[in-house]
Amino acid sequence: MEPLTLSGFLAWKPWTVSWLWASFLVLLLRDNGVLSASNYLIGLGSYDITGPAADVNMMGYANAEQIASGIHFRLRARTFIVAEPQGKRVAFVNLDACMASQIVTIKVLERLKARYGDLYTKDNVAISGIHTHAGPGGYLQYVVYIVTSLGFVRQSFDVIVNGIEQSIIQAHENLRPGSIYVNKGEILDGGVNRSPSAYLNNPAEERSKYKYDVDKEMTLLKFVNDEWGPIGSFNWFATHGTSMSRTNPLISGDNKGSAARFMEDWFDKDNLASGYLNESTMGEIPRRISNIIPAYHDKHRELLEIAASFNASSGRKVTKYLSVSRRVRSVLRQGNKPRFVAAFCQTNCGDVSPNVLGAFCIDTGLSCDFNHSTCGGKNELCYGRGPGYPDEFESTRIIGERQFKKAVDLFNTASEELIGKVDYRHAFVDFSKLEVTVPKEGGANEVVKTCPAAMGFAFAAGTTDGPGAFDFTQGDDKGNPFWKLVRDLLKTPDKEQVECQSPKPVLLDTGEMKEPYDWAPSVLPIQIFRIGQLVILSVPSEFTTMAGRRLRDTIKKALALDGDFNNGIHVVIAGLTNSYSQYVTTFEEYEVQRYEGASTLYGPHTLSAYIQEFKKLASALITSQAVEPGPEPPDLLNKQLSFLPPVVFDMTPAGISFGDVRSDVPKNSTFERGEMVSVTFQSACPRNDLLTEGTFSLVELLHGKDTWSPVYDDDDLCLRFKWSRPMKLSPQSQATIEWRIPESAKPGVYRIRHFGASKSLMGSIHHFTGSSSAFVVA
Repeated sequence: MEPLTLSGFLAWKPWTVSWLWASFLVLLLRDNGVLSASNYLIGLGSYDITGPAADVNMMGYANAEQIASGIHFRLRARTFIVAEPQGKRVAFVNLDACMASQIVTIKVLERLKARYGDLYTKDNVAISGIHTHAGPGGYLQYVVYIVTSLGFVRQSFDVIVNGIEQSIIQAHENLRPGSIYVNKGEILDGGVNRSPSAYLNNPAEERSKYKYDVDKEMTLLKFVNDEWGPIGSFNWFATHGTSMSRTNPLISGDNKGSAARFMEDWFDKDNLASGYLNESTMGEIPRRISNIIPAYHDKHRELLEIAASFNASSGRKVTKYLSVSRRVRSVLRQGNKPRFVAAFCQTNCGDVSPNVLGAFCIDTGLSCDFNHSTCGGKNELCYGRGPGYPDEFESTRIIGERQFKKAVDLFNTASEELIGKVDYRHAFVDFSKLEVTVPKEGGANEVVKTCPAAMGFAFAAGTTDGPGAFDFTQGDDKGNPFWKLVRDLLKTPDKEQVECQSPKPVLLDTGEMKEPYDWAPSVLPIQIFRIGQLVILSVPSEFTTMAGRRLRDTIKKALALDGDFNNGIHVVIAGLTNSYSQYVTTFEEYEVQRYEGASTLYGPHTLSAYIQEFKKLASALITSQAVEPGPEPPDLLNKQLSFLPPVVFDMTPAGISFGDVRSDVPKNSTFERGEMVSVTFQSACPRNDLLTEGTFSLVELLHGKDTWSPVYDDDDLCLRFKWSRPMKLSPQSQATIEWRIPESAKPGVYRIRHFGASKSLMGSIHHFTGSSSAFVVA
């Protein structure tokens, strides 16, 4: 076909030109009647990052006995990319993981450079953790963070790096014209301050500015594709990922991961039912399959007869990809439209606990000591209680549901559109020896310094979310002679370090411990993203409530000097981002030396250092100036040591195959909603294959005479995969799958199915499956 020339265009009939103009106007009109073109290209992505569900220590509580042995629900990396059509772009990744890792960030960026060149770099990519304490550890590079995981765990590291890369690839390939809306609202029952005595040490005048001693506000972004409509949301709200306890062995995204599950399922349900969002369902936790599986006849006898014809199947070999194809969520993909992505991100959660009922002594039931969180002088007996106490799974669900409901409300009512440029600044800063200018009384300034990293005695006391051991207590600013002797066997802090860290008594001088390699970071990344009137401050640490407020307020004032922000500024902190360096408290909170102050690595002026350096980034942002990149952090991947024993091989008892049912449902059984169905299979170590984007457990519903449809899998909180060995290092193992039948389950004939992979003595991997006898849900 020949191209259309100008003369040819002018020769068209007038009605044709009029029709073209009308079509053009229709394309520009938005559903709210405002004439506007899309400001941005937007794309979202999501990928499985569930690590080894066996043998690996969980990251977060530093409890050596908390070893993964199953799955509560799977973990994901969720990404949004926002780009100006002919300008800059930013990529933000939210991980269902305890925190980001410097070595993970380094290797992800290397992969992105190989794929995209300089399109995605350290400057415009942020990787943030939700701070679940129920994910596999061993993926950080500094010694102090991998002691309890027996060193570096390559499998944990690889699945996270790969999942982040894949989620970014998805988001990049999904980039289309669209709009972004921002909204804010309060959640009053999502968190409490777990260190109120430290918070009260902040100046009364400052505290009087705020109604609460924790931040109650959620900030949410709604992403709307011009063609497909709403495609996702990301929000930031402060509460710890510690609804699941320090003894929980099941991989879980905790309250934020569960909230993401609820919101993604809510959107999928509404889309399948009506093709658009229905506010009437916003208070419900949805079932993703209720609208795609037809109802069954409720004649009980007929169902029992059908169920009786399906006995437990013997274990059989299958392909690696069968568990992927049977996943429930694969049923929900709608042609070329991308999956809806909902991310519940972390912010300044340092002193915020989801255990909102308060902290109590497990021996007496009385409240713990206010200043030290002890019971009769012992911290081991003081535990926070979640809203579902004593059921940690219920507490996780409730706190997740509270965040989910607020997010849906903000999503449905979001009306303020982000308009303006996309920009970013990034720098590496050596926090071990940074000069910081701070104000003195009387109006003058003085120059102080940060210190090499060190942990105080109160660090070992833990928190009310997860108490420590021995005779450590929060609020200890003196130390203990015995533990000082133990400390000195590792590294005795010199006089300069002791004075620099004061009033923190140094327990572990991690910043000056270099064998076999660095124990703690010195160089850290700081970063600012701008998307219109939204500003994201990426910090590699856990800021307390007041520390976060000071940083946000300072940067907001600095940015307000720029005329581009005439429409107002929304500033959020993305905590635990790009690297990890524990806590940041205010100077006053540091003096109290509760857990958070003892875990503020770089001394009493750490917060002032962050504020000083972020002001430099903010100034460079509004003046369009470059910033000094700073010293690069080390890449320690080749120095990593691992002492986790490998899986040698799997075996079964004589006459038993992998996937065989060892404990079946009762014959001719009927279950009611709310009851538990439990089936045990002969299994193999889940480390043989993580079944990424697949599932170890599945509930299937009979459709017709002989077609089994997947209805619940590893992504559902009602289904739990529990793996065990008869003894440590045994080559034999079993998997118990427990299904708590939800109220929304349809009456019908069901069965439970297990997928796994076994390892032979020669090292080859063989995938298998097995299924239970059928049973009836009435």
